[in-house]
Amino acid sequence: MRKFLDDRAANLAALIAFYAFFSVFPLLLALVSVLGFVLDDDPALRQDVVDSTLAQMPVLGSQIAGAAEPLTGSGIALAVGIAGALWAGLGVTVALARAFEVIWDVPRLHQRNGLVARVRGLAIIGVLAIVIGAATAVTALSLGGSGGGRVLGFIVDAAVLLAVFWLYTARPLRIRDLLPGVALAALGVVALQSIAGWYFEHAVERADDTYGTFALVIGLLSWFLLLAQLLLLAGEVNVVLQRRLWPRALAGDLGEPDRRALRLAAEAARRDEGEEIAVRFEDA
Repeated sequence: MRKFLDDRAANLAALIAFYAFFSVFPLLLALVSVLGFVLDDDPALRQDVVDSTLAQMPVLGSQIAGAAEPLTGSGIALAVGIAGALWAGLGVTVALARAFEVIWDVPRLHQRNGLVARVRGLAIIGVLAIVIGAATAVTALSLGGSGGGRVLGFIVDAAVLLAVFWLYTARPLRIRDLLPGVALAALGVVALQSIAGWYFEHAVERADDTYGTFALVIGLLSWFLLLAQLLLLAGEVNVVLQRRLWPRALAGDLGEPDRRALRLAAEAARRDEGEEIAVRFEDA
């Protein structure tokens, strides 16, 4: 939490939530369009994949499950439309990449440009599509029951989160170095999905058309904000454990983990400005 506050990660989470809100609709449009082309001969499987994807967004999924229609037209127009939808939808992946670079103290001049960040975002979306497709296939092979569904959902969330953390971590780490944050994030996602389901049942479904729309928008934005904060907090856990930045002092004298954290921040600032910044600590 101390590093979360030092990095102003709450502001980064708000930016991620903003882009996520405006990215989810273009990404959904691209997904439905691609599935309509790839699975044209199997509409049942196509609908299962769409439903599995929307199940990850319990506040929104049930509202747009039957309203998602693919892009149509000539091949060139379809390609341009899908490319435009993907480009608009990748804004959230760029914001997420910037946030992870901040919490890993990557100097601004060493951060990847927007094009590279979007390519990595495409990789994340590709992994997400593969994992959800595999989960849908396993479910179709009769992994039934509510307990099995919850376990499968947790595995899907953990696999996607592991891919996100691996691609967005500043430098390659062993998978076991990422597991603490992935485990925390996966458990948190399950809890958020349960809370969102309760909110939809008690706030959205019982509201009239006008207030139901407000409740839906507020609920979706809140869910994205909580999810972004959860991801960054889980990322901070990996940073703190990997760099041994604990325990941190809440007040009083600085300990060695505090001094190490300050040195890392100063080194990142020095590489940004191209100047030598010396950090010394003198005992009172």
